[in-house]
Amino acid sequence: MQGIEEKLFQVFTACIFMSILYTLLIRQIPTSCSYNIQIGVFLLNHDFSRLLSLLRKEKGISQRSAAASLQVSQALLSHYENGIREPGLDFVVRACDYYNVSADFLLGRTMSRDGTMIAPDELFDSSNDKGNQLRGSVMATLQKKLLVNSVSVIFDLLGKNGNRDAILAAASYLGTALYKLFRSLARSSDTANENMFSVPPVTYVHGGPNCDMIRSELQYITALEGQKNEKSPFPDLRDETLRQEYPVTYMSLLQVIHATGERINQEFGI
Repeated sequence: MQGIEEKLFQVFTACIFMSILYTLLIRQIPTSCSYNIQIGVFLLNHDFSRLLSLLRKEKGISQRSAAASLQVSQALLSHYENGIREPGLDFVVRACDYYNVSADFLLGRTMSRDGTMIAPDELFDSSNDKGNQLRGSVMATLQKKLLVNSVSVIFDLLGKNGNRDAILAAASYLGTALYKLFRSLARSSDTANENMFSVPPVTYVHGGPNCDMIRSELQYITALEGQKNEKSPFPDLRDETLRQEYPVTYMSLLQVIHATGERINQEFGI
């Protein structure tokens, strides 16, 4: 009887140990992609399927050809690209080697294909390049400088504000606006490749980017209102202060504000 009790105690202790070990393993998994121990697959974020499809289209190869090179069936690759199924680690490694990108890039953790995290001071600022002259139009050059200077002021103020959610929402809003401008330009050109865009044409034409901009604007306003309600300090936005801190770029922002206000008032008969 005593032997049975000892064995039961050993089994009970082993179960507790395995439970603790399982909990510790789960806590060690990165937040960007969790690992399911039971089935051994990576539960990837939504960027993976989008980037996997975009890289194939960028390479200009068919899904059948890519599937053969990646050693999976075309149906399975289609599921991966559409986010229906999630691959194992071995497939992620093969995909990184095949498309010559890092796992961090494929998982959407960095915009750099080799996996390096780019610091803000390492980004090239075209507005500081003295030899950067737009071809064909003085008007285009003027408008570029006005917008570059205006965006510089706004993001500098957001940086002082320190509201991460507002910064990300502002970047998403402007990013989608730039996306729309470039894609419309590409659709009008005979030389652009429509496959470089992952958003389906029907989604683009029927207002997908517009919905994304509305969502980003709502997130931006919500983040700032939340900060206001928490009584968190905002940077000094008085005209005299901004003129002193941004003697050149603030003038561009004022011009953009004035021109936009005049256009809206004229359109609505105000």
